[in-house]
Amino acid sequence: MHPLRLHAVDVRGLRMRVRDQGEGLPVVLCHGFPGLGYSYRHQMAAIADAGFRAVAPDMLGYGGTDAPGDPREYTYERVAADLVALLDVLGAERGVFVGHDFGAPAAWNVAVRSPARVAGLVLLSVPYEPDRRATRPSIVHAEIARKHFLHLHYFQAPGVADRELAADPRGFLTRLFWALSGGHRYLDIWKHGSEGNGYLDVLPAAPPLPWPWLSRDELDEYVAEFARTGFTGGLNWYRAIDLNWERSASIANAAIDAPALFVAGENDAVITMLGPAAIERMRAHMPALRGVHLIPGAGHWIQQERAAEVNELVVGFLRGL
Repeated sequence: MHPLRLHAVDVRGLRMRVRDQGEGLPVVLCHGFPGLGYSYRHQMAAIADAGFRAVAPDMLGYGGTDAPGDPREYTYERVAADLVALLDVLGAERGVFVGHDFGAPAAWNVAVRSPARVAGLVLLSVPYEPDRRATRPSIVHAEIARKHFLHLHYFQAPGVADRELAADPRGFLTRLFWALSGGHRYLDIWKHGSEGNGYLDVLPAAPPLPWPWLSRDELDEYVAEFARTGFTGGLNWYRAIDLNWERSASIANAAIDAPALFVAGENDAVITMLGPAAIERMRAHMPALRGVHLIPGAGHWIQQERAAEVNELVVGFLRGL
């Protein structure tokens, strides 16, 4: 057994809290919204037991990591530089980067911008998207929001979603975790319009806990952290979408040569929305992609919903590097 260490490190002047377990090549586990390093609790020991060092930071703006107030601080360019600097703090020349949700583009930005530091790349739920749209994302989202409730648009106004979610962190987290799981069809919220609705107005009621993949105690970990910090840090990742678009011109259509793996739930709303074409674009731009796995019945929270299957795939990938 490898002990789990929870500690803070200084990364380019940023206080970053990390969960750290095992020794060897670092495997940096990047979460998305609304997550924490704790979101990889089921992967830590499996990776450590396989002979690697599992490192799961609270990402910028979350949990025990600093949360700058300016959304312009939350670009993938900045986050990728922080993740490379985290390798320096760990004393490692290279690492494997695993990313889920917003953590996926954070991880692939390291692979694109600092390829020499990446020994492998695992993307969970969100396939690599090399294309750069011609239209600014906020314009696209606003057009969709004219007909449907779209959280990407709702989250843009400073303070609005922040207040709504912070007023009921338990209710929000429970309902979102359920809505995006394999047990519900998330896109049903599109039947609601944007006018007069907040996120909690459109998210479905959730069945009582425990669920097969989430216990009451596990939910309490999330609730305690977000009740303490609020959600603004996580929401600022959404508010940097246009800035990310502006700064992505130089890396549009970049190929990723690092060995890679993709795992998602077959019922994930991301996969439903992007469709098979997104998987094919990823394949075309990742020549060392070693596997694409869509797990039947699973939703967006793949590393929690199907921990054993994800662990087997990730550990097998790591051992093959």
